[in-house]
Amino acid sequence: MSGDNTLTIDFAGEISELEPRSTFTIGREGDLSLDDNPYLHRTFLVVSFHDGMWWVLNEGSRLAAGLTDEAGLMRTTLAPGARLPIVFGRTSLTFAAGNTSYELLLECEQATYRPAAAVPRRGEGDTTIAPTTFTESQLMVVLALAEPVLRRVGSGSSSVPTAVEAAKRLGWAQTRFNRKLDNVCDKLSRAGVSGLRGTETASASNRRLRLVEYAVSSLLITAADLRLLDEAPAPADPPGGAS
Repeated sequence: MSGDNTLTIDFAGEISELEPRSTFTIGREGDLSLDDNPYLHRTFLVVSFHDGMWWVLNEGSRLAAGLTDEAGLMRTTLAPGARLPIVFGRTSLTFAAGNTSYELLLECEQATYRPAAAVPRRGEGDTTIAPTTFTESQLMVVLALAEPVLRRVGSGSSSVPTAVEAAKRLGWAQTRFNRKLDNVCDKLSRAGVSGLRGTETASASNRRLRLVEYAVSSLLITAADLRLLDEAPAPADPPGGAS
């Protein structure tokens, strides 16, 4: 029975296998010593087995961690002092200390919860959300900003590129990218999404983060859409420069 409850922790290829009777510490020191980052607690996370389940305890006083299922559909924040069960078969555990981000993959033999992935309904042409329709070029803007998050489940806000980086990724002029981004944000704002209008207190960087957060969590875009970036050239503007 103990073999069925084995938990495997993978940190950059360094594999640790835990049996139910073990307690495993993660931090600057401990069973898994990440590095000598002074912003990282000596003992940050403690993984142990109780009541038939594996749990993660945040023993830090300043840092939080995120637990995300493999598909990126569900994410929970583990605040200092909090404890959460590991309920997915594969869980991405992410956190940041200073300028350094960390990601660990937790694999549990017995998953107690399996999220059902909802399939977004899309037409043959434009992508539609509520009453709002996006052109393919506008969708490419969202994908360019969300690409790091979609490619690496559990990635946080620090991975969202700048507008300059996203425009370069598409091979677009900066003015074109900014215009398309404004159009996307205006359309979503009219559909009731907050935090995207230029007149609001949010900075330009916060607007990009809010856009990515909304687009990923609402399944406006998914990892499958990244093929548009990988395979298709950037679409041309319609005649007359309409957007």
